[in-house]
Amino acid sequence: MTEATEPAESVQGPRRYRNAAAMLATADPVWQAAGANGLIGIKVDSESNNRLIVRETGHEFANMVSCAYLGLNNHPQVAAGAVDALTESRSTWLVTSTTRIRHNLLVRLEEELGDLFGAHVLPGASCTSLTAGILPLVASGHLNDRCDGSSDGPRVMVFDRFCHFCMAYVKPICADEALVLNCPHNDLDYLEDICRKYPRVAYVADGAYSMGGAAALDGLLELQDRYGLFLYIDDSHSLSIMGERGEGFVRSRLEMNPLTVIVASLGKGFGTGGGIAMLGNREQFEFLHRHAGPVGWSQNVALPLVGASLGSAAIHRSPELAELQGRLNRNIDLFDELLPTSFAGNGLPVRRVDVGDAERAVKLSAQLFERGFYSSAVFFPIVPKGEAGLRLMMRADMDERLITEFAGHVKELTADL
Repeated sequence: MTEATEPAESVQGPRRYRNAAAMLATADPVWQAAGANGLIGIKVDSESNNRLIVRETGHEFANMVSCAYLGLNNHPQVAAGAVDALTESRSTWLVTSTTRIRHNLLVRLEEELGDLFGAHVLPGASCTSLTAGILPLVASGHLNDRCDGSSDGPRVMVFDRFCHFCMAYVKPICADEALVLNCPHNDLDYLEDICRKYPRVAYVADGAYSMGGAAALDGLLELQDRYGLFLYIDDSHSLSIMGERGEGFVRSRLEMNPLTVIVASLGKGFGTGGGIAMLGNREQFEFLHRHAGPVGWSQNVALPLVGASLGSAAIHRSPELAELQGRLNRNIDLFDELLPTSFAGNGLPVRRVDVGDAERAVKLSAQLFERGFYSSAVFFPIVPKGEAGLRLMMRADMDERLITEFAGHVKELTADL
């Protein structure tokens, strides 16, 4: 844990590479074991999320780790949107910086999602590219109320210990601009101490965490009100599955403001691809699409994906969204009843079955794969040492029989734990 008094340089330079080498030395043998058990690099044909087929052997299995929480990646209206966009534009994309030229289909998507989620929406090729472009400008203080190129000074950047890798990866760049600290997971007392010590602080975290659980949002909003805390939150794992219009865990619980940026992938519950940043005002949009580096590069959202996203947005405006959310919630409840975990009852779709030992996690994953279910073995550095296990996602397009059968296999194979 980085103490509040430690200099920002501690997260960059030789120490960072020593840490990376240590993690690689620890993790690679387990990855090799996963490969030896046929759990990585699997080549498949697919009929649905629940029926993937290894062509060479004919082995069929259900994908228990797909983040397509509502099954929209296979929805006919989403696929038709991609075809319509390709037909209309007769192009895959413009292959030019969106800072210079934006296709009208992309503009339409910006406006559609902005209205849908009640924010100023900036799209990007991925959530990762948005984060790489925006976080350094948060650190330098240039992303402010005025967005006129001036800065009120750098912000101390506090990263939650469990924040997604795409944000943690930008720490060294942020450290060129500001002091960078690491915060124990959801530790509001630690964060408030930093806010008392420094006048300008930003907190970087997930809304719904990729390994399970959620941000302590009520407490974060109190700190924002009290100290002007800037919140940068990746809410990819709750977009579409929560909120009346699928706006996600965080957006459905706060009013957008210039001190909050919510980024999310459209490649999970939304069912398409690319990413978005929800912003508090139009000035931030204009500033970021000019100055946020990879956000405006020519590698932007492909037009077929833009069309698919417009198709998904139409579903988000229809009664079908609530129906899909309801199915997902019933499946989550069923899984929690059959196989309780530490995240049971939190209303989010990510679950972990902890087994402790990394090799045991790989073995369990391999046994389940033989029985027709693919689940991710997760181990250090994905999760802390000694907390290896399986990562699973519930989806709306799973049926009760599938969930019941899977839970039965897990209980049988882990009976000795």
